[in-house]
Amino acid sequence: MKHRYKKGESVTFQPVKSAQQAANGTYKVIQLMPVENGVLRYRIKSGLEAFERIATESELLRRV
Repeated sequence: MKHRYKKGESVTFQPVKSAQQAANGTYKVIQLMPVENGVLRYRIKSGLEAFERIATESELLRRV
């Protein structure tokens, strides 16, 4: 398995859990995380939040 997104890339975060509160807009990929249970994961950060999040690849979209 290979990560689709690279460190430093801008992405949109769309959480799978609709109840999860997340800032709208652009997130930056901070770190590529190890695969867990066959799922590619990333550490991401929004400029509108003071903390980083961990997201799965299926929750991210490439920003154009």
